[in-house]
Amino acid sequence: MRNIIVEELIQKPIEEQEIEIVERKGIGHPDSISDGIAESVSRGLCIAYLDHFGGVLHHNTDEVQITAGESYPEFGGGDIIKPMDILLTGRGVPEYEGKKIGIDRIAIKAAKEYLKETLINLDVETCTVVECKIGHGSGDLVDVFGREGTPKSNDTSFGVGFAPFSETERMVMAIEELLNSKEFKKKYPQVGEDIKVMGLRDRDQITLTVAVAMISKYVDGAQTYMNTKEELKDIITNLALEHTSRDVETFINTADNPDCESEEGYYLTVTGTSAEMGDDGSVGRGNRANGLITPNRPMSMEATSGKNPINHVGKIYNLLSNQMANDIIKEVEGVNQAHMMILSQIGSHIDQPKAASAQLILEKGYQMSEVRSEVQGVMDTWLTDINKITEMLIKGKLRTF
Repeated sequence: MRNIIVEELIQKPIEEQEIEIVERKGIGHPDSISDGIAESVSRGLCIAYLDHFGGVLHHNTDEVQITAGESYPEFGGGDIIKPMDILLTGRGVPEYEGKKIGIDRIAIKAAKEYLKETLINLDVETCTVVECKIGHGSGDLVDVFGREGTPKSNDTSFGVGFAPFSETERMVMAIEELLNSKEFKKKYPQVGEDIKVMGLRDRDQITLTVAVAMISKYVDGAQTYMNTKEELKDIITNLALEHTSRDVETFINTADNPDCESEEGYYLTVTGTSAEMGDDGSVGRGNRANGLITPNRPMSMEATSGKNPINHVGKIYNLLSNQMANDIIKEVEGVNQAHMMILSQIGSHIDQPKAASAQLILEKGYQMSEVRSEVQGVMDTWLTDINKITEMLIKGKLRTF
């Protein structure tokens, strides 16, 4: 018997609360770059372990640090003065049963491939220095992964999740995903990947403050820059209005000085990320496992990206909580909002949490007695098939930031 608890949550639904704040750090933000590299390195190691040993060995690569470089953006051009430093740390197993693999090489390759795919204006070989300091752990740790059955938890930790997204949450996510889509970049090459979307809903007024790093070589002057801002403002506002009937006001790069004729008055970058010139990055300082930062909702401080996908509950339970919450909303009639909390106990099987809690806000006219067993069923099904989370992670089918 699993310790599954389903209770009513006594609070206003998110859409009825007066103030709501939602943030997303885009894929080119230094913290998001760190998250993306950490997860790519973990996935690269997982694939290599499976290929060479038939199973995933113990590793954690959730300690990526980016130290910003120096750049000189100018209208129509610019240059990188000092490359950004990217440090890969953590733990991995390089040898098992007499066979060895080069985990440092695998990690560096995965990091560089991620950078090339994500930051299309970054010359990875000349504008970054990627250094690997991943410590070498013992092959004995493979035992926790190699045994039959469900792995045992590596820690006493918890994960949280919620569903569904509010209007503001869906809007903030959609804006960043549009601006950083490959199709959008083809039409607006001057828009970099370092985009941060901050949404404030004050009753029925939504204010969007968006930071957009511009690519200097595609901006020939202040007027071109300002024209791009105006176009982006219309695009963002129109997209936001597809998600709401509330009033929307959009602001872009509010620190700009429109009276300045030189590059210094504007948010210009050479490569599309502020990591080139002053902003450092670390894993776990940005988006939560569902891709957003949501102070109105339950959140975990745990860094999800880069942790091993086999028994690190700090990763698995955060992702599992969101999967559970979404399925509860889809499958159980009468549930308006679901908050999930799952707690592990070190050494216990990960499909047997110390507590798995669902807190529900119901639609008017519904009682807990009508939904409790269905909600428990959704949670029990996911815990029974918890290894599905691992499979999805290794295949890159789950976002971790």
